[in-house]
Amino acid sequence: MTLGRSFAFILDRDLGRLADQLKSYPDEESVWIVAGTTKNSAGTLALHLVGNLEAFIGAVLGGTDYVRDRDAEFGDRDVPREEMYRRIEACRATMVDTLGAMDDAAILAPYPGESPRGLGEKSAHTFLLHLTAHFSWHLGQIDYHRRLVGGG
Repeated sequence: MTLGRSFAFILDRDLGRLADQLKSYPDEESVWIVAGTTKNSAGTLALHLVGNLEAFIGAVLGGTDYVRDRDAEFGDRDVPREEMYRRIEACRATMVDTLGAMDDAAILAPYPGESPRGLGEKSAHTFLLHLTAHFSWHLGQIDYHRRLVGGG
């Protein structure tokens, strides 16, 4: 299995877990609650995760026409779950297509886009590790949030 396919497998799996988390909330409204010491709702984090992957992997590595609106990721509210599921499924397809098509040389080459603050110029491999860890961190926050607001 190539490195690209390995990353595609993990991100596809975790995007499926993101959809499952959202489905486990008791209703639409609870997805958007900011509770306890959390700073973001599960809906906000879901929009952020999809936007992040679509921008840094889809647009930069895959050449898609995705244009990121980070302000909307953190500002939009009450996006219906069905719309979020649609975005997640589209992101899953982009991840599988983009990363699955990359050979190991492309994964080990320098990341061709701008890296986030603090990461500096790194290989696509290092950046993909960063994105995968970032996704997992927020997925854990969503799981905590779901339990906090009473979701299954």
